[in-house]
Amino acid sequence: MSDIRVRFAPSPTGKVHIGNIRAAIYNWLFARHTGGKFLLRVEDTDLERSTPEAIQVLFECMEWLGLDYDEEVFYQTKNVKRHLEAVEELKRIGRAYEVEKTSRDGKTGIVTMFRMPKEGTIEFDDIVKGHMAKKAEDIQDFAIVRSDGSPIFHIANVVDDIDQRITHIIRGDDHVENTFKHIEIFKALGAPIPKYGHLSMIVNQQGKPYSKRDGAAFVGEYREAGYLPEALFNYLLLLGWNPGDDREVLTKEEMIRLFELEKVHVTAAMFDPKKLAWMNGEYIKQIPPAVFQDEILRALPPEQAAIAAAKSEAWWNLLIAQIQPRTKFLKDLATSLVYFFTEDYPIDPKAVEKRLAKPGVKEILLDLIPRFEAIADWTAPVLEAMVKELSQGNGMGPWVHPIRVAVSGRTEGPGLFEMLELLGKETTIARLSKTAQNV
Repeated sequence: MSDIRVRFAPSPTGKVHIGNIRAAIYNWLFARHTGGKFLLRVEDTDLERSTPEAIQVLFECMEWLGLDYDEEVFYQTKNVKRHLEAVEELKRIGRAYEVEKTSRDGKTGIVTMFRMPKEGTIEFDDIVKGHMAKKAEDIQDFAIVRSDGSPIFHIANVVDDIDQRITHIIRGDDHVENTFKHIEIFKALGAPIPKYGHLSMIVNQQGKPYSKRDGAAFVGEYREAGYLPEALFNYLLLLGWNPGDDREVLTKEEMIRLFELEKVHVTAAMFDPKKLAWMNGEYIKQIPPAVFQDEILRALPPEQAAIAAAKSEAWWNLLIAQIQPRTKFLKDLATSLVYFFTEDYPIDPKAVEKRLAKPGVKEILLDLIPRFEAIADWTAPVLEAMVKELSQGNGMGPWVHPIRVAVSGRTEGPGLFEMLELLGKETTIARLSKTAQNV
């Protein structure tokens, strides 16, 4: 085990932003790669928002993503005494002072300020961004204790890092200005200064910080939308890092072995919802067939699940082979498979207009019915060979598209002939007849 100790220190609000959880992922991987410790600190001093329910949401998100931590959860509110002791020490050595200030609501009170040096340069070597420097005179003194006596983020954050013996601080680059301030607090308290790595922001396609306006911005929303935790974890990792080759879908073991903080990108990472959906589909492909079958049964309404459960093993093998590679979200299974288990399935009016409401389609369907009735071996290859013969080498589109909409009400789905095999001869012919009567 190394001496490296990193922390994820969120302020619970009931929602966990993907930018924050990406920082947690990078901290977790850095700790696991180096054999160090990954710690969780709940910065719960905002008592109005840091409710037990909000903290529980945080825990659930971390558990869902597999972000386990190595020591007991550290609650910032339980360390307030230490924060204030550090403030008294800073006052004693002349690095903190009290001043009367008037708040925005017109109330006057005594606030404790941290005294910044007035000359020299504050600098540090950022693991991600490189050498960072700023003139001390460009940073004004800043508050560390409110007029009500409660410690402010700057002092609480630094003292907690000292007490938790944090060696590396990996957080978003919106904290760079805070880092210059915090380094001075570490110095003033005579504590070792951690190494810093500031992560670039996650941005939308316009290059602006990714927010709720751009789509789902919180971990819980992705869980509810049907994303697998492995897919979200993998995708967020790639927002600012890659393994150095063309691989995109990685196992946790590969991530841990390959992750190096020095290889994190400096430039902002653009969030691409389509890429994330693709990755979710890639992880769904990896689900064992038996587990995928259980997911289908779980997604279906009870009466449809009962019909599905009675199907043969061969039927299930064919269905899974067709459906699993095409599935992007498990929550869509009930909708995409409904026509296999009931006659009460939705018909897409646009599909009808595009594929059925054309001259000659009715005649095509009526011509197919006796041909289908004559087929004894109701399998996909036999059905395909029959339609291919009808097309005389001119393409099967005029038959394939109307058949698909006629038997499923949709323009998309598994391979047509596999779909017909799964539906069975009787159901296929009955639906073709019904459709032919209505077009």
